Amino acid sequence: MIPALTTAQDGTGTGPEPAGGGRDELRDAREQGRICGVAVRGQRDLQASAAAHPELFPAEPFDAMLFANISLAIAFGAPWCTPQQLRVANRTVLWGFALDWLIDHRAQSQDEVDRLVGRCVSVAAGEPPAADDHLGAYLAALQDELATTPAFAAHRSLWQDSLGATVGAMAREWAWRAAWRSGDRAALPSLDAYLANADNLACTIVNVAHWIHTGDEATLARLDDLVAVSDEVQRALRLANDLGTYERDLRWGDLNALLLVDDRAEVEQRLAALVDDCRRMLVPLRSDCPREADYLARQIGFSSGFYQLADFWGMS
Repeated sequence: MIPALTTAQDGTGTGPEPAGGGRDELRDAREQGRICGVAVRGQRDLQASAAAHPELFPAEPFDAMLFANISLAIAFGAPWCTPQQLRVANRTVLWGFALDWLIDHRAQSQDEVDRLVGRCVSVAAGEPPAADDHLGAYLAALQDELATTPAFAAHRSLWQDSLGATVGAMAREWAWRAAWRSGDRAALPSLDAYLANADNLACTIVNVAHWIHTGDEATLARLDDLVAVSDEVQRALRLANDLGTYERDLRWGDLNALLLVDDRAEVEQRLAALVDDCRRMLVPLRSDCPREADYLARQIGFSSGFYQLADFWGMS
């Protein structure tokens, strides 16, 4: 099983099992209540952040449900963190959704996609955004906040690499989707190629931002190993997302793993294999980075439950 977490007496970390080793329902409920409280704080911050950038975050599809879903996912992944500690992760997710929306549903040409990608890469390299570049301005502010963390200077290249992988993967999927919409099914990727492009989910870049922002010395020393597991988790979440959002993807004209295979069972079996790989890869990290191992495991656990009933986008 994906390992469960327990909560310390102060509600911010792991703690011992109750006397006798039985389940403590009161403590479990207290932890879940605190997670929800952290998520509410995160939602309010995301709403305020989006309201300050109305050109980038129109009310539809950037509605209250999207903000709530983002903050819930981040809070459940790291229940030991404070709302302030999770602010960078939340805002990185929101930036990813804005990029996804602009590329998937607003860009009309490969040139437009390439310009979006180029602007993001330039901002990550330290160039100021153009006056009319709302996405770049939001990214620059996010990066400025991340740069206040002492670890950012030493790990800026990792942040830049993760950002480049994310925007590049979204651009690659745009080309695949454009070919599919035009009827060129032969241009669609194999399932393996699709999973190799899972950075378009923008999961690892969020994890990198979170670890740079909050990581202790042991976490920062194992960043390469953590990112390797995060990439595998990202592939698993890509499939969990696709299995849960297939009908919406059909309505929106989005690419989905189920369009690439003849049998849904193939995707389900691949997801199960990826989860097994993640469990195996997490084992050697537990001695040095137990919380970060739990963080990655909880991402899989949360998504496996969430997508049974809901979707991040509030729009149908």
